[in-house]
Amino acid sequence: MTNDSKRKTLILTGASRGIGHATVKRFSSAGWRVITCSRQPFPEDCPWEAGPEDHIQIDLSDPENTRLGIAEMRARMAAEGAGLNALINNAAISPKAEDGGRLGALAMNLKDWHHVFQVNFFAPIMLARGLIEELSAARGSVINVTSIAGSRVHPFAGAAYSTSKAALAALTREMASEFGGLGVRVNAIAPGEIDTSILSPGTEDIVAQIPMKRLGRPEEVASVIYMLCSDQASYVNGAELHINGGQHV
Repeated sequence: MTNDSKRKTLILTGASRGIGHATVKRFSSAGWRVITCSRQPFPEDCPWEAGPEDHIQIDLSDPENTRLGIAEMRARMAAEGAGLNALINNAAISPKAEDGGRLGALAMNLKDWHHVFQVNFFAPIMLARGLIEELSAARGSVINVTSIAGSRVHPFAGAAYSTSKAALAALTREMASEFGGLGVRVNAIAPGEIDTSILSPGTEDIVAQIPMKRLGRPEEVASVIYMLCSDQASYVNGAELHINGGQHV
């Protein structure tokens, strides 16, 4: 489309790599305006041309900085006269032990528990609440990225990460019930083992337990996210879709 004001608009957190980066490319290729958010400035070597002017540097672990980021998002959309067609809460953190192993419930101090929950759980609801007017105006969608680790003890994901993702799944149901009356659909995707740069050593042992006998690709996750934000999923609300090759069974 030649008129930017008619383009659909997406806000995506955690866009720099893996699932987030693949999602940026999927929506951008469909003509969407993509506003990306991360703790880092936009990388100069990124081939995505629209990136620099539609990137917001935001620290989701800092509530006040998150509020400032939301204000910036709203200002940018207002300047274009656009609503918000999709918000994808993809950013998350999963701290590891010094040896790279998982941190159990006893091993992580309370400060780090709060840090994980601020990024993985509180930031998504802050963003959704702060952008609800724009989402409602466009009858948009919210996608929360949970995890297979939210429903079982995972060999690599720590206790704080796993419980934050379980909480996010529960929040998705609450948001779907409340936001649906405002014309906003809220769903979640729960990826399993996806082939990204942050795979933990030993992941190959899990592959043998996956019925499809392979890792997922970021593009496969991005395609499901795109479908959930499209008219093809116009009556899908409050769902959590498993994207794990059958690992959850």
